[in-house]
Amino acid sequence: MKRNKITAWVAACAILISASGITSCVGDLDVEPIDPSVTTTFDQNKVFTKIYATLGLTGIEGPAGSPGSGDVDGIDEGSSDFFRLIWNLNELPADEAHCCWIDGGVPELVHGTWDASHSLVTGLYYRLYFDITLCNFFLEQTEGKTDAESVTQRAEARFIRALNYYYLIDLYGKVPFVTTVSTEKPSQVERAELFKFIEKELLEASETMKDPRTNTYGRADKAAAWLLLARLYLNAEVYTGTPQWAKAAEYAQKTINSAYSLCPVYKHLFMADNNGSSVNKANTEILLPILQDGGTTRNYGGSLYLIASTHKTDDMPAFGTTEGWAGNRCRPQLVSKFFPNGNAPAAGDADAMTKAANDDRALFFSKGRSLSIDVESEFASGYSLVKFSNLRADGATTHDSKFTDTDLPLMRLAEAYLTYAEAEVRRNGGPTAAATEAINTLRKRAHAKTETSYTLSNILDEWAREFAFEGRRRSDLIRFNRFAGNADYTWQWKGGAKDGTTLSRHLNLYPIPTKDVNVNSNLKQNPGY
Repeated sequence: MKRNKITAWVAACAILISASGITSCVGDLDVEPIDPSVTTTFDQNKVFTKIYATLGLTGIEGPAGSPGSGDVDGIDEGSSDFFRLIWNLNELPADEAHCCWIDGGVPELVHGTWDASHSLVTGLYYRLYFDITLCNFFLEQTEGKTDAESVTQRAEARFIRALNYYYLIDLYGKVPFVTTVSTEKPSQVERAELFKFIEKELLEASETMKDPRTNTYGRADKAAAWLLLARLYLNAEVYTGTPQWAKAAEYAQKTINSAYSLCPVYKHLFMADNNGSSVNKANTEILLPILQDGGTTRNYGGSLYLIASTHKTDDMPAFGTTEGWAGNRCRPQLVSKFFPNGNAPAAGDADAMTKAANDDRALFFSKGRSLSIDVESEFASGYSLVKFSNLRADGATTHDSKFTDTDLPLMRLAEAYLTYAEAEVRRNGGPTAAATEAINTLRKRAHAKTETSYTLSNILDEWAREFAFEGRRRSDLIRFNRFAGNADYTWQWKGGAKDGTTLSRHLNLYPIPTKDVNVNSNLKQNPGY
């Protein structure tokens, strides 16, 4: 854990090396670096802001500062972004995305051949613990404070800590557990024990978080805690061996019944004015955004990564940034979720695709592309996804020609509808009217054909249609036993074979990084690594 930079800083009584001064609480994330040689006092608002800033920034300089300026050592700062790392580990090994880059650990994720020294697997592990340590420090320094602002901030810090632990339990399983700032080597906890901690934290934090849609945009409220609880309960059988479908449905329903509402236009959720404009109402659906601003919040992760990596500058319609990295495109299995009969337009843009699919979510681009990924290193081998852009729905100009304004919808209301539907079908042993209504609510928003009932297999496909490329697919496949250790579902290049092959079951968990195992005798490696 000493490689977690913030731990060393705290131990040296200089936490504010990382707690960069920010001009407003969360709103624009302008960074004002603090000199560690003179700053040793605790500034509550600055540290609180840093807790949120770590979701959308990578260091105190950014977007790829000088060596040592990033939050996490041992990884390129541009690759160390919170969401970029989560996205890579959840999407690249699954049936939605395929990246044509041949370096940086990408091929190992695409083919399911990573090991305990993999740079991105290690990078996310330390990114999550960096954020947890920062939350621990804030909670220690504010313990006993009873003023209204401190009570609210402490509840949100507990939520963010629980969010980071959620990704640890989901991706790594049995992990080190720390709730205080210490140089002592932490002990490892069983997955079921960590589940109970996350559950308790979210239940207690939700009591003093602000009511839905009454907090500052960009900060979490009760509904975000309820939705994370619903997600936790939906995966309870994976994490603990005991399903909790009723609780998943209960907290999904609480979220649905809150003050949030679905954005009327699906594609507006992923545009540069999704924080709200005269045209774009996406902020009524987004429970927890990762704030992005091309003028003041700059890194090579976040929405820039999603937009630039899925686009190429010389053969695609305008997408709002000069950056077109030509990396991530669709595996044919994702396209087939919208075109099961193989009738996708061979030279279609997004309008042609959504019209042919009768579904607003079929945001593909096939001009100059092949459906099959025959050449892994070529971006045109595979359809492009044009779901994300830095264009505004109201037509106004964005803040920067390169860096993006599009906020990342890390948590949005649509998840509650699908969580409710899946939990209802599972606990009732088959389709129900309530589950069907929940799914049809989303399909009606997308102008897709509705059905009279949905099986679990239908629901897994619906997760892909609604949340394609949003950084969760691996987790959904594992819950349905469709990821590793099974032979009844495959996809192109699964396991490194063009037609796909079985992945070893141990790959349902990522390894504890070798670096941490080597320095902490309390840790046991996950099986298979």
